[in-house]
Amino acid sequence: MADTTAHTGALDLGELHGSLTDPVLDAMNFLNEVVARFPDAVSFAPGRPSEGTFEPEDLARHLRSFSDHLEQESGWSRDQVRTLLFQYGRTNGIIHDLIARTLANDEGIEVAPESVVVTTGCQEAMLLTLRALFARPEDTLLVSSPCYVGVTGAARLLDIAVRPVAEGTAGPDPDAVLAAVRETRAQGRRPRALYVVPDFANPSGASMTVAARERLLEIAVQEDLLILEDDPYGFFVREGSARPTLKALDRERRVLHLGSFSKTALPGARVGYVVADQEVVGPRGERTLLADQLSKIKSMTTVNTSAISQAVVGGLLVESGCRLREANADAIEFYRTNLNTLLAELERHFPAARREELGVDWNRPDGGFFLVVRVPFVADTKALERSARAFGVLWTPMSDFYLDGGGDHQLRLSCSALSPEQIVDGVGRLAAFIAEQATEATEATEAAEAAE
Repeated sequence: MADTTAHTGALDLGELHGSLTDPVLDAMNFLNEVVARFPDAVSFAPGRPSEGTFEPEDLARHLRSFSDHLEQESGWSRDQVRTLLFQYGRTNGIIHDLIARTLANDEGIEVAPESVVVTTGCQEAMLLTLRALFARPEDTLLVSSPCYVGVTGAARLLDIAVRPVAEGTAGPDPDAVLAAVRETRAQGRRPRALYVVPDFANPSGASMTVAARERLLEIAVQEDLLILEDDPYGFFVREGSARPTLKALDRERRVLHLGSFSKTALPGARVGYVVADQEVVGPRGERTLLADQLSKIKSMTTVNTSAISQAVVGGLLVESGCRLREANADAIEFYRTNLNTLLAELERHFPAARREELGVDWNRPDGGFFLVVRVPFVADTKALERSARAFGVLWTPMSDFYLDGGGDHQLRLSCSALSPEQIVDGVGRLAAFIAEQATEATEATEAAEAAE
């Protein structure tokens, strides 16, 4: 067949970057499309925060709080404030000092403001960090599997090799990480960094114990491994108390701490950050911070993060006294109630005998937005379509989060954007869908066995 692309002006997908045909890059778009097609369905799919406390007039108040902070606390003139808000700004950000103060208050992370790079969402923080750290073809990113598709997608865009490390019930097993590091090195590759969400991970909801965190840091020092810690959910504890972040425990500067205000403040602002306090030694012995090197890359991508978005978030931080955990007290209680409601409803619809009969089970995270339900049928996009169309309930296939295969019989539920009443309704719909699918799967198996 003749090639018609030259005559029509169409581009051949095969001539574009290979990542554009990677299923990882389709995962988020597919879910958004399904949600839009079934607006009346109860959606356990998105991991976005609740809008219950958002008010449009708050934005103006936050801006005013930040402007007042600059004029009254920092002694800025009105002309200086005007320039800061209306012009291009410092590449590394204008609220880095407030972020550093907040991290010290909330997490016990003591870093200089100069080590903080303010980014356009945490996604840019990932891209900058990966681009800076992964310099050689053999450099490999280790990821806890299942893994958030944002980081694996970013690695794919940058042609970075990724090696999954199977996650246990308590997050990544440090000994499994050590084995993966050594196996990767034995294959002639360099294990450069490990990406991990230590608290209430997306998608699994798993959390690492304090002992596992300390052991992981020991391995990082021993094996010359950097750790990319992503911590968007750590505030939202359901049971027990908050655990220290890896960065708070880090004494050897092995951890780059990735953060976002999307879950704890204002997702629409698209403000994230990375703490990169590692020293970088130049060819003539000159020393800079890794944050300064990330700034060079940012200057060639987004140039700087929106000053208006930063000012809104900065004002919110000022109003909270740079104690965002305390400011999130109501949100913490809301998400705790939602997760408890989700767990209670699953238990009500699937008591022990029913779970055993159908082959259904789920994990019970100590906090966060997510949990995983194991089902006796293939929970793929076809099943999701049927669930939405016939039962009016949406969820996320877990197979999207595995690089090495897996998750075919698992689905992720997010309870963050729903009310408790919607959760009760949604679990009822989900239970009916699961029961029907499980019955069909059992009948199909029996029919196949009878035919043999």
